[in-house]
Formats: sequence, C-alpha cells, structure tokens
Amino acid sequence: MSSAVVIPAAGLGLRLGGEIPKAFREVGGDSLLVHAVRGLKAAAAADLVCFVVAVPPGAEEAVTKELEPYVGDARLLVVAGGAERPDSVRAALDVLPEAGIDCILVHDAARAFVPVDAIERVVAAVRAGAAAVVPVVPVTDTIKVVGPDGAVVDTPDRSTLVAVQTPQGFAPGVLRRAHAVGADAGVTDDAMMCERMGVTVQTVDGSPDAFKVTRPQDLLLAAALLAERGLR
Repeated sequence: MSSAVVIPAAGLGLRLGGEIPKAFREVGGDSLLVHAVRGLKAAAAADLVCFVVAVPPGAEEAVTKELEPYVGDARLLVVAGGAERPDSVRAALDVLPEAGIDCILVHDAARAFVPVDAIERVVAAVRAGAAAVVPVVPVTDTIKVVGPDGAVVDTPDRSTLVAVQTPQGFAPGVLRRAHAVGADAGVTDDAMMCERMGVTVQTVDGSPDAFKVTRPQDLLLAAALLAERGLR
C-alpha cells in the first residue's frame, strides 16, 4: 500500500508579514512549500504516491510548475484552496484518489523542515493500526490558563502537555468521515476533528526541526537550519 499527502497552502500567513503568502516565502532560494515537498518525498518508507496541494485560487498552474521537479514519479494535484484550513483540506480530499492508499498525511507547508524519521514514524503508526496519529514534542514553558480579565486561573502540569506538529497521519476513511461531518468552531487541526468524533489520536515523537515558520525571526532559524544541514 501507499501514502498520500494533503498540503493546505492557501493561507496568507499574516503574522509573517510581507505581501507573499507564507507558503511561498523563500529560504535559501526555495519556497517553504518546495522545502516541505522535498522533505516529504525524501521519506522513502512512507511511499508517497500522491501530493495534493491547496493554494490560493489562481495560483494552481504556477505552483504545479514549481513543484513538478520535486515529486519524482508521484502524482501531483494542485487545487484552489478555501477561506479556512478545513476548506482547503476538503478541497484536496475531493480530488485525492482512494484506491491503493492506506495512509493520508496532512502537512503544513510552514513546517518545511521535518526530518525524514519523524514523517516515517507517523506513517508506520497508521499502518500499525492507529486511526489518527500526531507527532509531538514536550512543552518546555510553564503554561498558564487565564480568565477573561487576564488573571491566571490555573497552571497545568506540563509533564502532561505536548505541542503538536505535522504531518498528521490518518486512516483514509477516518479523515474523510471527519471532513464530511465538518469542522466545529475552534477546531485548529484535523486530529482535533477526529477527537470530536470520538476517535483516539495516537502520538509519536516529533522533532524540534519541525517548528512552524510563523514570524519573521523563524525565517532566520530556518536559514540557520539549512546551513547546518549543508543545503545552503
């Protein structure tokens, strides 16, 4: 069996600044989206045979040309995304082939530097029987819960807390069912949609390198990581 990946890349990424949508900002001469696709393709054990990328409407042709050199013999489908992340994932699922796919990954282009072993851990867990899988890293900061007035009301035990990354992996039927049900208010990722259906979400080890490029200083961290890897 083989895997497929959905990459919702239609968002503007306003916190990063600039006029270019976040997925298309360059680091080391390539866009974050290119780095993300190249990293996913390098995960040989995942056996990714299809990439579906949701982009801002009107950008489909240009993004197809940009990504074709990096997907190898995998199929590449580029579709117009929606106003919100769940809309983009649903648009991608609508064109994603069902035959022969035993795992669907959903990956944020802003997490462009995920190591191969983290990707392969997610896929392996789905193939071992997990319905939904998320890579995680420990929370190192002290976390406070605050009320509407800004006052602290609780301090959770951080030993029970983790930060969730992507790619998240799913049994295809589970992910499709979650999106058929639709996203409730406050849902921030696909795993949360599954949780709200009562699906158990399994965790695997993520990686510090899978940080999300969100603010301008993250671009500096990304450039340093590329230099450390000897890619630029």
